[in-house]
Amino acid sequence: MDNILNEPAPAYQKAFYTVAEYLAMEKASDTKHEFFQGEVFAMAGAGRRHNVISKNMQGRLFIALEGRPCQPYGSDLRIHIPENTLFTYPYISIICGEITASKEDEDTAVLPTVLIEILPPSTKNYDRGGKFKLYRDIPTLKEYILIDTEAINIECFRLNATGHWELEEYKTQETVLTLASLNIHITIRDIYNGTGLTA
Repeated sequence: MDNILNEPAPAYQKAFYTVAEYLAMEKASDTKHEFFQGEVFAMAGAGRRHNVISKNMQGRLFIALEGRPCQPYGSDLRIHIPENTLFTYPYISIICGEITASKEDEDTAVLPTVLIEILPPSTKNYDRGGKFKLYRDIPTLKEYILIDTEAINIECFRLNATGHWELEEYKTQETVLTLASLNIHITIRDIYNGTGLTA
C-alpha cells in the first residue's frame, strides 16, 4: 500500500472506510478526496499557474473535439477504477462516447480514454509513479499526460500497439503535443500561455 499511494497524507483518522461511507462524505465535503483500498486522502489545492494551464488546455481540447464523440471534462468529474478501487479527480478526463457511470455511484465515471494531470509540486512524484500505476489498470486508457507547473515540461505516456507504455517529453515552447489516440495537436506555447514560464 505505502509503495502505491503515499502522497497525499490520509485525510481522516479512521483507518478504513467503505466505498459507501467515502461517497457519503464526499457529497457533504467542500474539498475533494481520493479513495484507495479503504483509505481516504485529501487532494492538493491548485495555484495560479495550475489554473492558467488548466484553462488553456481545456479550451484547446474543447475546440479540437467540438462535434466529435470524445469530450473533455474538468476536475469535478470523479473517476473510479473498479480494478483497484481508486476514486479520484483527474484535472482533465477525455471520455469517448456516452459517459459510463460507476456501479458504485451514478455521478462517478469509468473508462476514460485520456487522463491529464497538472502537477502541483506537492504530489508530482505520486502522479508520475503510484497514480500512474493505478491508472494503467483502466482498460480504455490510451494516453496519460503530465503537465509541470514549475517549468515547461510535459510528459506524454502512450500505449503502443504491443500494449506497452512509451514516454515522449516536450520541453520547449516550439514543440507540439500530440494526442495520438484523438489525432489532436496543441503547441506547448499555447498550453503555457500566461504562466510566465519560458523554455
